[in-house]
Amino acid sequence: MPVTYLELENFKSYAGLQRIGPFHEFTCVVGPNGAGKSNLMDAISFILGVQSRDLRSQQMKDLVFRPPGQTTAAAARKLKASATLVYEDPDNNNEEKRFTRTISAAGVGEYKINGATVSYKEYEEALGEIGVLIKARNFLVFQGDVESIARKTPKQLVEMFENISGSADMATEYDEALKAKEEAEASTVFLHAKLRGYKTERRNLKSQKEEAERFHTSLQKKAELQTEFFLWQLYHIHRDIQEREEAADDLRAEQEETDQLETEKAAELKDAKKQASTVRREVTKSEKNRVKLAAEVDKLQPSVIKSTEEIKKLKKQVTSDEKAVAKVKSQAESHSETLEDLEKEIEEYTQTESQLQEEYEKAKQEAGEGAGTASLTEEQETQYEAVKEAAAVAAAKPRQILNKANRQLESARAKAASLSAELDEVKKRKEEAAEKVTEFTERENKLSGSMDKTKTGLQQAEKELQEVQKSSQEAQAQREKIDTELEKINNNLREAKDSRRKGKDEERLNQAIASLKRHFPGVQGRLVDLCRPTQRRFNLAVTVAAGKDMDAIVVDTKQTGFDCIRYMREQRVGVATFLPLDSLKVPTPASTDRLRAMCEQDGNSRFRLAADVIACDDSVRKAVQYAVGNTVVCDDLDSAREICFSPHSRRGGDHARIKAVTIGGAVISKAGTMTGGVTNEDTSRAGRWDDQAMQKLRERKEELEAERAELDTGAGGSGRGGRGSRQESHASRLEELRASIGNLRNRSQYAQSDLEYTKSKLNEHSSLLSSATKQISKLEKQLAAAEKAVETANDKVQEAIQSVKDAEEEHFGPFREATGVSDFRAYDEILGKAREEYQKKRRTIREHLVKLTEKKAYEDKRDFDQPLAKAEKRLKDRKAKLKEAEKRETKLRKEIAEAKAKLAAAEESLKEVQAREKECDGIVRATQKEHSEAQAEQLRVTKAINSEESALERLRGKLHETLQKARVDEVDLPIIRSTNEDEDEGEEDEDDARTGSRRKRRRGGNKGDDDEDDEDEEMEEAGSSSAGTSSDARFSQAFSQDSNLSTHFSQRDDSKVLKDRRDAGKVDFDQLDRKLKKRLSDRDEKKLRKDFEDQITKLAAQIEGMSPNLRATDQFDTCNERVKESEQEFAESKAKSREATAAFQKIRASRAKKFNDAFKHIDNALNTIYTDMTKSSKHPLGGNAYLSLDDSEEPFKGGMKFNAMPPMKRFRDMEQLSGGEKTVAALALLFAIHSYRPAPFFVMDEVDAALDNVNVLKVCNYIKQRSDDFQCIVISLKDMFYERSQALIGICRDVGTNASQSLTLDLTKFDRNEESADDSRRLSTTSSRKRGRSSVARGSSISGKRQRGGRRSTASSAASAEQ
Repeated sequence: MPVTYLELENFKSYAGLQRIGPFHEFTCVVGPNGAGKSNLMDAISFILGVQSRDLRSQQMKDLVFRPPGQTTAAAARKLKASATLVYEDPDNNNEEKRFTRTISAAGVGEYKINGATVSYKEYEEALGEIGVLIKARNFLVFQGDVESIARKTPKQLVEMFENISGSADMATEYDEALKAKEEAEASTVFLHAKLRGYKTERRNLKSQKEEAERFHTSLQKKAELQTEFFLWQLYHIHRDIQEREEAADDLRAEQEETDQLETEKAAELKDAKKQASTVRREVTKSEKNRVKLAAEVDKLQPSVIKSTEEIKKLKKQVTSDEKAVAKVKSQAESHSETLEDLEKEIEEYTQTESQLQEEYEKAKQEAGEGAGTASLTEEQETQYEAVKEAAAVAAAKPRQILNKANRQLESARAKAASLSAELDEVKKRKEEAAEKVTEFTERENKLSGSMDKTKTGLQQAEKELQEVQKSSQEAQAQREKIDTELEKINNNLREAKDSRRKGKDEERLNQAIASLKRHFPGVQGRLVDLCRPTQRRFNLAVTVAAGKDMDAIVVDTKQTGFDCIRYMREQRVGVATFLPLDSLKVPTPASTDRLRAMCEQDGNSRFRLAADVIACDDSVRKAVQYAVGNTVVCDDLDSAREICFSPHSRRGGDHARIKAVTIGGAVISKAGTMTGGVTNEDTSRAGRWDDQAMQKLRERKEELEAERAELDTGAGGSGRGGRGSRQESHASRLEELRASIGNLRNRSQYAQSDLEYTKSKLNEHSSLLSSATKQISKLEKQLAAAEKAVETANDKVQEAIQSVKDAEEEHFGPFREATGVSDFRAYDEILGKAREEYQKKRRTIREHLVKLTEKKAYEDKRDFDQPLAKAEKRLKDRKAKLKEAEKRETKLRKEIAEAKAKLAAAEESLKEVQAREKECDGIVRATQKEHSEAQAEQLRVTKAINSEESALERLRGKLHETLQKARVDEVDLPIIRSTNEDEDEGEEDEDDARTGSRRKRRRGGNKGDDDEDDEDEEMEEAGSSSAGTSSDARFSQAFSQDSNLSTHFSQRDDSKVLKDRRDAGKVDFDQLDRKLKKRLSDRDEKKLRKDFEDQITKLAAQIEGMSPNLRATDQFDTCNERVKESEQEFAESKAKSREATAAFQKIRASRAKKFNDAFKHIDNALNTIYTDMTKSSKHPLGGNAYLSLDDSEEPFKGGMKFNAMPPMKRFRDMEQLSGGEKTVAALALLFAIHSYRPAPFFVMDEVDAALDNVNVLKVCNYIKQRSDDFQCIVISLKDMFYERSQALIGICRDVGTNASQSLTLDLTKFDRNEESADDSRRLSTTSSRKRGRSSVARGSSISGKRQRGGRRSTASSAASAEQ
């Protein structure tokens, strides 16, 4: 057993000196949470060299046990701790070694081996000899390390394998060899490129020697041709200027006349518009009056219509009432006559009945005598009468029923007829109501549509009114806003003296830069356009500080600069300097910061770096720093002297000298020379940033003037009358819209009144229609019921008739047999017919008598006075209402007639005023036309003057440009000799001398600014050589000086214009050929100019294409020497590169071998271990786990993947496995790593926390199987785990001292027969080992109160057995 004991003294929770052990091959440490199990793990880790920060503490003294109650500083200083691991070396006859680490009271640690103090390196080597690798930690697994291994990234896995394999020890050597190899290869590549460049330069120099001779000949031809060309231009320009000035004077005189005429016409137009405005107000007033009267007429119209309808209705009612009164009176007058007629009729019917009785008696006698064959005896007759009476009596009841049924039938028929008539009448009323509903519905729809249309028109008119008002207000506000902004811009332009104009050469250069930007994306633009001073007062200082570089073009790379130079040479667009951002050398940040700090120390803020007062984009900051360097901008010359010549500015030696520029333009160079004064060139260049702002202001002014003109002419007006016309149009439109809105509102009110009346009538007739519909439905149901009642009554009548016949037959049957008369009906035909007629007539008479009697009784009771009084009263009331309605109608018609008369008068007045308005508008238009014609004439003259002025301006500019171009190109023009010639020449020589001295000072200052490298000089030389001649170089300089001169070519008396005229007058044109003095057409002039330019361009192209180098021979010899030296350096560098590569390959192979050996071993072991750990009876083959590398040649540079496939599961990433599956896989990897560099023991802290019982059992079995190979110490809380261990170490907490205590139990003494039982039985059966473990737990107070009752007895018995 490698680890036998642990001796801890005051370490963490272990108080005093404690000896823990002995440890067996498979030992479990158990105890409740907080007892100190992990502190035991920390003690082992501490002994084996793990740092204190990995042991849940910040510093060493935190590992010392501090007893409770001892809080004094003196007591704390006496505390110290130590931890010792007793190790038996199995390879050296189990020789005991003691590894000890101590902690002093001051928190200082010591390493000891067998009591002797050693260094950490010796201690680490001693542990390494027994197989314990501190860096790889191949001997322990902390709590949580298992999950962290499963979560490691591919790169972290590679780092872990490097520590395990030892390849990490070669990382430094590997990096140094790689760096040496790359440096050697870079040196070889650089020297090869250098050699190739020298060879190319040697070839080029050879061809340059032959160009110099051709160069001078071409220069002379070009000079002669230029002289003739410029003489021709100046002659015609000078003559054209004289002619144009005479024409301009004539036009100015004409302009005065047109101005006076335009003023008169403007006054006339103003008076006409004023009169038209007065008439327009009268039209508006008349229109308002007309609208008001029309509204009154519209308001009265509904009342008249309503009154007329009411009169019609009342007249119909009066007529109806009159008819009713007449009818009642007529009936009252004929009432007595009706009574007399009834009495007479009753008497007549009574007499008729008596006479009928007598006639029947007589007919009966005659019938008895004439009945021969079928006659009856008197007795039989009597009997027959008796039988008939008996039959009548017997049939009396059925006959009553029959009579009742007949009455019911008649009643039902009468009721059905009454219902049918009533239904027809109701249907008729329904049809009338439906017609009325349709009529009023159509009327309502028409009124609604009219109202909607009126409402829509009203909304549109109101919306248009709002829009016109808003438009008028917005136009006025916009006009005021534009006027205000224009006034500000004009003030700014006046203050800035906006008189700068671009020259033709600058425009050409700007076009060239734009072309370069299109062809080469790396071109940024001119430096002056890419930056600007933060304040205007720094303009001149920045211009002087930057010098010629301010006009340079910024490009991204050196190659882009060469491409641009080649393009400019091919296109012949002039000369330019390029600043490649990738090769510019700028002052070091240290020197810049030193100067900035020096400037900031000044309390008055008199100094600042030039680079700090320039605003620019970060992408061109390097070019700005190159241009101005570390130049300091000072307020005045005294401040500049102070910073340049004071002792503190020379602390760094000569190289620390400072260049200073004052705000006024004075310069103190690094060499100490001072330059003062400002030239026109410097002022012009300093004002270029103002020119940019002024150009933006001019563009904004043009935009605002165009917008202002559009607002003024938006309503059709033009010139000075446009604004008034638009405002008057808005006012007229507003009045028209307001009148229209008033008319529409009146119409809407009238329609609303009519609509309400129509709706009330519609509701009334709709109610009638609904009532009629309901009544029809009810009557139809009642009629159907009455018809059904008629059918039922008819059936009852038939039944009653049959009952009567049956009752009579009962009596007539026996009598018929007795008399032998078979048919009494035949017998009765003789007498019965007479009898029936008699009875029928008598019944009719009696019924009529009853009716007459009832009618007479009704007429006797009838009263006509009351109905007549009611009818007369109703007639009187309606006549009174009719009279009142007619009065109202008369009154309303009179009012509406008066309103219509007033309306007609108002309309007539409106027509008259409108006619006057039309007449005034005609006058205004005529006056407007005359005024427009005057304006047009004025404009024509003004345009002509402007045209002449523009032509003169162009000619003066052209003259100035031609003279300037002649100076720039150094053209030798013949001059007329005069008496003042010597004086003029003296002045010119003096000016030239001053200019030359300034140029020299600038060149000197620029040389003193920065130390430009050779590549920058080559770039400038290449830019200069693109022009080809010294005259082109002077042209570039003149261009930069005069491109922004503030000459007013439009001013005839300007000093520069006068000077140009004097200079042109001095030119001797007699030497010009007479043919060239003739005025040519435009076509011929263009042709001649083109001939000159083509010839000059051709010669310039030849000169430019030559690019001679007069120093080519000397440079060729020097280049040969450089080639030889470069060839030797290149050969030496190649040899060094081969040696460095070989050394690197050797180290890389050795490092890769170490890593791959460890990887292959661990990969094979991992597969085997994981398969063994996942085997079971259900899955005999187990799972599969493997490792894979991203880079097999250099595995330490890539990543590593760890994958595991549990049994019967598909391949998934490690992140998708469960917690238990991850833990098993991670343990398998840990065991595989341990198998590569095996430590003699293995310490694990609660690695089974995430495992279920099945996986715990598998891990436990594996550890048990490997217990012969290495010692395993495990901290666990799961009984299934520690019941299979060989020994238990129990950790408990002493409550009194709050210190950890330990107990040891050797489990090999107990019976282990239960190990062969299956898992289910093992979990349910209490084994002897559990009893032993319970005994340890009980004795160490680990689970005193938590033990279950069933375990207490077994624990007691185990304790007894132990004793």
